[in-house]
Amino acid sequence: MIITSNVTKNYGAACVVDGVSLQLPQGGITSIIGPNGAGKSTLLSMVSRLMAMDMGTVTVGGLDVTKAPSDELARRLSILRQDNHMTARLTVRDLVAFGRYPHSRGRLTLDDKVHIDRAIDYLDLGLLADRFLDELSGGQRQRAFVAMVLAQDTDYLLLDEPLNNLDMKHAMGMMKLMRQAADDLGKTVVLVLHDINFASWYSDHIVAMKHGKVAAQGAASAMIRPDVLSGIYEMDIKVHEIGGQLISVYYG
Repeated sequence: MIITSNVTKNYGAACVVDGVSLQLPQGGITSIIGPNGAGKSTLLSMVSRLMAMDMGTVTVGGLDVTKAPSDELARRLSILRQDNHMTARLTVRDLVAFGRYPHSRGRLTLDDKVHIDRAIDYLDLGLLADRFLDELSGGQRQRAFVAMVLAQDTDYLLLDEPLNNLDMKHAMGMMKLMRQAADDLGKTVVLVLHDINFASWYSDHIVAMKHGKVAAQGAASAMIRPDVLSGIYEMDIKVHEIGGQLISVYYG
């Protein structure tokens, strides 16, 4: 379980994350939604120790992220950030192999290679495995970075806007992959998403943030409601249902 207690981050006089306390469920998919500037990505960065907290505590699977040794945390938790840039000229396979570093320390074993090949196959990158990253489209590169995170084989996967640069087909494929990782591999997946429809269809739990605070949270069925979403986004949001089955979320 991921537990945050009174987590706070300030930039000068601006409070970006304001005393957030959460208990994210073990297993399944949790999506963090909300308008731009709500603090979603900042919160995820503090949970993963990419960014220091000004106040509060975070534990992941019982580990205090501020105190746990880096190698131990990296075997428990992996994160994909929004801004993934590689200056070195690497192939897809080289990049995915970086995900095994917490386990292999750069000396790849047969087991590491199994994880690398599996992650490449999961993301349908087999035909691109020996291509250089700068030869790929933005969507292909995004899938390669997700494969790297998957190869790390951690209990907790944190992904900050993993659907960036993906067309509809590959965005759906990415969400299906996350669903499969949660259901078949027992992963706890936490995503920052802007697309409410993808959040509604694939999430077990949704956390909505607004102005640096948790505005609402709960099961997807309780969160994807016009009264909840309209208040969070401060606009008219409708939910299309047929026979009680959610079909889509739209604005109007």
